[in-house]
Amino acid sequence: MKNSVLLFLLALPLVALGQNSKPPTTLRGVLIEQLHSTYDQEDWFVPAKIAVADLTAEQAKWTPPGGGHSVGQLAYHLWFWDSRALAQFNGVKEPNFTGNNDETFNDYNAAQWADLVAKLNKVMSDWDAAVENADDQKLAANASLVAHVSAHNAYHIGQILYVRKLENAWDPSKGVK
Repeated sequence: MKNSVLLFLLALPLVALGQNSKPPTTLRGVLIEQLHSTYDQEDWFVPAKIAVADLTAEQAKWTPPGGGHSVGQLAYHLWFWDSRALAQFNGVKEPNFTGNNDETFNDYNAAQWADLVAKLNKVMSDWDAAVENADDQKLAANASLVAHVSAHNAYHIGQILYVRKLENAWDPSKGVK
């Protein structure tokens, strides 16, 4: 009897552990998590939605001394490539492009800043919906593309925050001290 009770007590933590474990993560779950971490959910770094928020058009146009891109140019670059990659994911013919990446860091006027932020938010939201609604075969065939979009976004979001910090246009309470 003592042995049965002892065995029961030793097995109890294993039962509790089994009840608290998460189900295995799916490919879709990983890709959506990556997309959200670069769009609207703070995780290891500040997402784009926060990185471009509360910035005036003039602040978005500021360029670091000695060269580099403005926040607006970086945001345009993200929107440009995210839009093209989404078209590819959806099997839509992408607009013509010369192949000159410098063109993707478009200079814009101050009146276009709010529109650019809206377009960036929309394409990132559209990515989430596309991955959520894709069938498993399409998702598997395009997993590398989606992962590269997320990595590319994370890289340039880091640049956006760096430029904002150089400009003294970043509130460190938003995630990066």
